[in-house]
Amino acid sequence: MIKFSRRHSARTVLAAAMMTSVFAIAGGAIAADVKSIAVLTPEEPTDFGWNQQGFDAAKAVAEKYGLEFIPATGLGYGDVHPQLREVADEGASLIIAHASGYNTAAPEVGAEKNVAVAIVDRPDANKPGAVADYTLSGHEGAYLAGVLAAKTSETKTVGIVVSGEPPSWNSQSAAFAQGVKATDPAMKILYAVIGPAAYADVAGGRRVSEQVIAAGADVIFGQGDGASFGMLQATETSKSTSGGEVWFIDVIGDKTSMKDATSLLSSVVWNLVPVYSAMVEDLKGDTFGTHGYSIQLKDDSVQLLKTANGSDAAWADVEAVKKQIIDGSLKIEPVWDAKDVRALMSSVTDAPQQ
Repeated sequence: MIKFSRRHSARTVLAAAMMTSVFAIAGGAIAADVKSIAVLTPEEPTDFGWNQQGFDAAKAVAEKYGLEFIPATGLGYGDVHPQLREVADEGASLIIAHASGYNTAAPEVGAEKNVAVAIVDRPDANKPGAVADYTLSGHEGAYLAGVLAAKTSETKTVGIVVSGEPPSWNSQSAAFAQGVKATDPAMKILYAVIGPAAYADVAGGRRVSEQVIAAGADVIFGQGDGASFGMLQATETSKSTSGGEVWFIDVIGDKTSMKDATSLLSSVVWNLVPVYSAMVEDLKGDTFGTHGYSIQLKDDSVQLLKTANGSDAAWADVEAVKKQIIDGSLKIEPVWDAKDVRALMSSVTDAPQQ
């Protein structure tokens, strides 16, 4: 049985009704059909990352447009056909299937229930009026993170620890490596995979990060969802091979509010509100499913989180490179394939065989 944690205020319901009336008067038949937004996540929205950012953005967009919000969280990575049907029967106008493992089931249920669905990691699956892909890449922010890491490392070795190799992770790993090498070509980059889909593996995140630190890395770029907590634990409790501090660069969310995050150097933060807002606007304009969606530095949908850690000189260098990316003088192309990502690394530690 799926558990919903909806909070439907009288004001939200009234706003939805008012908007429907306005669109009806204006003759916007398609706009009048956009009444609610659902989001499905594999984990609970408490990871300061993929699940939380998706949940929070969907909720914010629902409030922005006066839509009913239908969240379904903690669903795991298995078959979600029943949960998708349930949110469709709840009346969802748009279902955001916020996990790559949902990108087959969601279009199937969307077609069955005649509901628009948004999926990830299937840029070839766009279908007008029905399916839109939002395989997002924070590669511009990850490139800046690589610059920061290279300027911060004392061992001249950095690590990338990932909980899997989906396209979004791959593009950021590659851009991080490119930023490191552009800043200091002599740097070593150690790449380690916790598991093929170890997104919630906190213990694995810590174990693999500790191995990478023991191999010489004093900056860890971690991509893990829940596994990122283990990565952070490793950097909090370890010293580098030179006896110095070990730093952690996170992705998607902001963990600075955590009391045990003193080693947090930065994070490639994603803001999904513009993405989900564009989906709603496309549904209203009958252009949903005709294109994918992206995030970038120029509109702050991607940002490199500024913390109190790191030197002023390093952050000044990061800011200078950021300006080059925004004005177009430096172009960072996303690299989606894991094989191409691995070719950029000094060494690769594969996930253990299952």
